Amino acid sequence: MRLSTCGLMLAGALALLSSCSRHNPPPSARQPASSALSAPTTQPMRGVWLATVSQLDWPPVTSLHVEPQAERIRLQQQALTEALDRMKAIGINTVFFQVKPDASALWRSDILPWSDVLTGVTGKDPGYDPLAYMLEQAHRRGIKVHAWLNPYRVAVNSQPNTLNALRQTAGNHPASVVVSHPDWIRTAGDRQVLDPGIPQVRDWITSIVSELIQRYPIDGVQFDDYFYAETATSPLHDAASWHRYGQGFSDKASWRRNNTLLLIKQVSAAIRAQKPAVEFGVSPAGVWRNQSEDITGSDTRGAAAYDTAYADTRQWVQLGLLDYIAPQLYWPFSRKIVRYDVLFHWWAETVKSSHTRLYPGIALYKVGTEVKAEPEWQIDAGIPELKRQLDLNESLPGVSGTILFREAWLHQPQTRQAVDYLKQRWGHSP
Repeated sequence: MRLSTCGLMLAGALALLSSCSRHNPPPSARQPASSALSAPTTQPMRGVWLATVSQLDWPPVTSLHVEPQAERIRLQQQALTEALDRMKAIGINTVFFQVKPDASALWRSDILPWSDVLTGVTGKDPGYDPLAYMLEQAHRRGIKVHAWLNPYRVAVNSQPNTLNALRQTAGNHPASVVVSHPDWIRTAGDRQVLDPGIPQVRDWITSIVSELIQRYPIDGVQFDDYFYAETATSPLHDAASWHRYGQGFSDKASWRRNNTLLLIKQVSAAIRAQKPAVEFGVSPAGVWRNQSEDITGSDTRGAAAYDTAYADTRQWVQLGLLDYIAPQLYWPFSRKIVRYDVLFHWWAETVKSSHTRLYPGIALYKVGTEVKAEPEWQIDAGIPELKRQLDLNESLPGVSGTILFREAWLHQPQTRQAVDYLKQRWGHSP
């Protein structure tokens, strides 16, 4: 009985981590022994993100309502194997597969309902297990798979029809968190999100990660950059959580940053206790803090994760909580306010004395595209800028690889020449 077994497994994992999930522990954390960290890869990591939210990269939108079911499955699996074949031909050895684009799953879960990106209906069984299929096909091709999760997003918008669709899962097992824990749900950035200040939310997210690593032979787990996500016109109304759990903090911003720290500590501990060979990483916004805000920050003028997402990503590296970090460095060398090389060197220095590996994320989606403030992406099909970034990434021994954003741009007309260049550079090397 999968449900009872999973329930016992998750309960045990959460009991093991109960001390991590209590609110307001000291902001500092014990540095884990280096032996608890997953072993570094011997080969440079050449990765690509494969996004499933809103069917950005996969599955094909045209497959959603195809009948019979067997034909829909065939089309979706064919698209996935074709994507993996492209990766193999280019020399990509790691795919970051978005298995949790919101509060739904692309695997057979006892915690989350099936994602609507597979069938158009949240909670509807797609007739196969996409993550299991991805793992089988990727590993057959020598490609590693990291399960990529958005930890807090519940839905990509807050429209009534979206919420009604989630409520329609009330008779399912599992139902949407909108049904099972409506008190955890907030609106921020015009999306439905979980309140990061609630300790039970951290336990719930940790149980999802535990389910993944226990059931599937994944090579890694990655959180993206959506931690606290709000806008001036759509803020997160977390005053109730702040008043209930914020004792001991002089301001809400510090309390919020501690909440994201607690989540990272708890998930990191869960992975190392259960499957230490599984790598744990985060892909944050490229700017931690600007020097104008903090003398230890980068010489940039960009939106800072520390101040906007309340994610002290540098601290997570310093505390040894991550096996790798993949900052999104989506700018060219000439972008004065957020220069690629300035941010690259700042991150390389940040990880230098840690056990955390650095995988810079680069903007394949801009290559060959007109970007007014960044004309480099169109010069000679964007290849010179791409080459400069890859050359820099490979120039320091402490930098362990590169991740491309994102898979759809491996087969677009504007990136064709750049992809041919990647094949020449990566396709025949170890």
